[in-house]
Order: sequence, then structure tokens, then C-alpha cells
Amino acid sequence: MQWHAQFAWLGDGVAADVLIEADGERISGITPRVPAPPDARHLPGLTLPGLANAHSHAFHRALRSRVQAHSGTFWTWREQMYRVADRLDPDSYRALATAVFAEMALAGISCVGEFHYLHHRPGGAPYGDPNAMGEALIAAASDAGIRITLLDTCYLTGGIGRPLAGPQLRFGDGTAGNWARRVDGLHEQTGKSGRSHARVGAAIHSVRAVPREQLNAVASWAREHRAPLHVHLSEQPAENRDCLDAYGMTPARLLAEAGALGALTTAVHATHLTEEDIGLLGTTMTGVCMCPTTERDLADGIGPARDLADAGSPICLGSDQHAVVDLFEEARAVELHERLRTRARGHWTAGELLAAATSGGHHGLGWPEAGRLEPGAYADLVTVALDSVRTAGAAPDHAAEAAVFAATAADVRHVVVSGRQVVRDGRHLLVEDVPAALARSIAAVTTGPSPPREILRR
Repeated sequence: MQWHAQFAWLGDGVAADVLIEADGERISGITPRVPAPPDARHLPGLTLPGLANAHSHAFHRALRSRVQAHSGTFWTWREQMYRVADRLDPDSYRALATAVFAEMALAGISCVGEFHYLHHRPGGAPYGDPNAMGEALIAAASDAGIRITLLDTCYLTGGIGRPLAGPQLRFGDGTAGNWARRVDGLHEQTGKSGRSHARVGAAIHSVRAVPREQLNAVASWAREHRAPLHVHLSEQPAENRDCLDAYGMTPARLLAEAGALGALTTAVHATHLTEEDIGLLGTTMTGVCMCPTTERDLADGIGPARDLADAGSPICLGSDQHAVVDLFEEARAVELHERLRTRARGHWTAGELLAAATSGGHHGLGWPEAGRLEPGAYADLVTVALDSVRTAGAAPDHAAEAAVFAATAADVRHVVVSGRQVVRDGRHLLVEDVPAALARSIAAVTTGPSPPREILRR
């Protein structure tokens, strides 16, 4: 397969007239400044590597617009999220996630990290297949034509020293050992089934949700399987206060003590950190996933992204609760939020932010062979229009800046994932009508009667 890109971002700059050749799922050749062969597919605009959405909760997409209707805090938002979580089953979750992942594909996302904690039936009883909900997400990614790292999440307590209650009962496995045994089955099945689009990683929901003595079991599982480990870190000041009160240390220090930091780990949000925390993350080369649109939507705060990167933490990006699905917006928000915090401009180059959205995210999700336009990498291509009302007039040598600081997901024209075209001319080729699919699947989990209380108490 051959594509000819009008312009392509090759990591160290933008090149013109780039021939991209693929053998199956992988790129076999990249040749700039050559005429288009007669049988090559033309890609007018700027072609990038596939984007990686490193932090997603697919079912949160059903909250968009609903949670913006009232004032409140992260904690009041969470109560609305729990109500949606109560309604989902494997079939409705697959339908919703397929639509959400298709929306991601339309936005140029070729791989998603799904931070998955909705494991069991309402009330906490397992399904016949204890990984039915995870399997639904893996199937949904295939249906939508993107790759997935299922970050199976250990979630054991409703707060430090508090048991799970109500909708949270669906999240728990009782102990980290039980969690590991369940995830072993999912990991083994995914490897055996030949589903090359899916990998299984691990997640610690937070230090609020996994007791101190059980953190190491989750971290050990990730090390033994050479799998990515993700964790919500210091998203809320209340989390820090609770951790200090209970353990006499910050969440970052607690994770370090438990062996949960390191190059395989990605800390999500990392908003409220001390200088020592920043040093811990940087010296251990722990990655950090910034989710600016969620962090501002929930009034969480602005994280120290530049300080973390300077300390040694690789940066990646996620859309988290999907207030919007637009990694260009996430990328530029990292810079623009830093400008608001410091009242100075120019903390990140367009190239650095594109790297966070592409290779940085793929590395954090355990796909180091993706996120770059070079031989041997996955043939993931995202072409952004340079003639829309947002990007028109950009000079070729400023095409990367146009993508980061002006383009939106609406400017994505073509998407190729693992050598397979998934989006052509802004239309998804596998999910016929993505807006309709979103509307149907969201209505199914946000309308109608609530689940019976006897089921919730079971």
C-alpha cells in the first residue's frame, strides 16, 4: 500500500511530497520530496502519526452536556457518573464504547488507553465471564477500527479506610490478589485469541481506592507482565490531605514506597504535586498523562506539566471524561494553561506537543512501535486539512503550528490504523452513522427507570 502526503510531520519537522509505503500493518518506507506514483492514495494536508488517547473512561461520554447543566465540584460530578455506571451491562457497554471509539477515530485517534474499572454486575456479583465488561471494550475497539490497551483497574475501597458502597460495588474484586487472578485470565485470553489490536495493562485507581498494603501486588503484576501501569495521582487536594492524614506522606511518595513508580508507569493528572513529588516522578522516569479539558471542566486545577517534563517525566495526553474528544485541543491546552499559570508564552513547541499526542501516548500504553512515521512503525496516519477556516493560510513551514494551535478534530480528513483506512474524507468507514450511534447508546443508559434497588444492594 502507498500513500502520498502533501506534507508530513516526521518528528523533526515537516517535509513535503512524502511517499509512505506499508507492508501489512507496518510502514516499510518513508521518502520525502518525491512525485506521487500513479497508484498511491493522495493525502492533501498535513499527515501525522496516529494520535494516542492515553486516558479514557468510555462510559463518561454519556455525561457530556448533562454535567455542565449545574454548578458543583468533582465530587458532585462523580455522583452523576455513578448513576450512569449503574445502568451499563456488557451489551450496552459495547454499543456505547463502539460509538465513543468511532468518535475518537474521526478525531485522528488510532489507539486508546481505556482505564477500566466497571467490572461486575450491579451489587458486585461477577458475570458468568468475570471479564465480560472488559471483553466488551476490546470488541468495541475492534468494531471501531482502533487499537486498545485495556488498563484493567484495581479498585478496592471507597476512600481510605472506607468500604465500597452503592454503585462502587461493581468496581471491586475484594483484594488485589483476586484482581490479579481475574486479570490473568483476561491477559491470557487476549494473547491467545490473536486480537492484535488489543493489549492488557494494569491500573491502580488511586491511593484512595487501593490500600497501602495492596499497592505492591498491582505494581508487581505489571512488572511481571512487562505491562503498562497507570494511576490517578493527586487529582484532588482532598486526596492529598487524606493520604497525609492516613499515611503521613503524599500519594506520590506512597506509590514510590510501594514500587509503583517507574518507566512502565503513567501518573494521570498529577495536578497537585509538591516539588519533592515532581522530583520522584522525574527521577523514576514515570510518565504523566495530562487531561486538560477534563481538569478544567471539573475545576481541578492546572498541573505542572513543564516542570514534570524538565524533571524527566515523559508527557502524554488523554481526553478522560470526554467533555470533548479532541487531542489537538488537549495538546494546545498544555501550553495555554501554562501561559495562564505563569503569564508567559512559549513553554512548549508544536513538535513537543505533537510528540506527546503521538509517540508519547503510544509508549505510555505499551505500543512503543507506534506513533512515528518511520519504517517498522505501525502504519497509522492522520491527515489534517490545511484549507479549513481554521487552518487556511498556514505556510508549509508552520504546518505543525497550525495543527496544534488552530486545528480541531473537525479538521481530520483521513485516518489509517495499522495499514487499514478507517476514516475517509471525514467519514467513518466501519460505523455507518457515528452521531446516531452515540445518540442511541447514550439514550439507552441515561433514560428510563433506575436499576431496582434490590439489585444494587445484592
